[in-house]
Amino acid sequence: MINVRNAGPRALPLREPTFLVLVSLAVGKKHGYAIMKDVEQLSSGRVKLSTGTLYGALGRLLDQGLIERVPTEEDEDTGRPRKAYVLTRHGRRVLETEMTRMQSLVATARLRLAEEDA
Repeated sequence: MINVRNAGPRALPLREPTFLVLVSLAVGKKHGYAIMKDVEQLSSGRVKLSTGTLYGALGRLLDQGLIERVPTEEDEDTGRPRKAYVLTRHGRRVLETEMTRMQSLVATARLRLAEEDA
């Protein structure tokens, strides 16, 4: 298993929905509903997060220090602040490490397929 400082023993490899949540937050802060919609778009509709699944994942990512809550504007309907999230530096490192791991797997598979075709 890849070890990223302070990532915790279960941080990597990331499950696909978790990976997509981190990718969604890589471009800036988002609230939960925006993350759900972005994950669905990033996965071409394959990954549709329920509210419970999303907020469970966000809780774990907060606990691991991969994301953090940030202040945002009030919800127009309720007048309460919306919860928005951003990727932390540590979260960006974990995401980059996971991307490197995945790229390495793809490169290995391509080499193996090329051997088979030769």
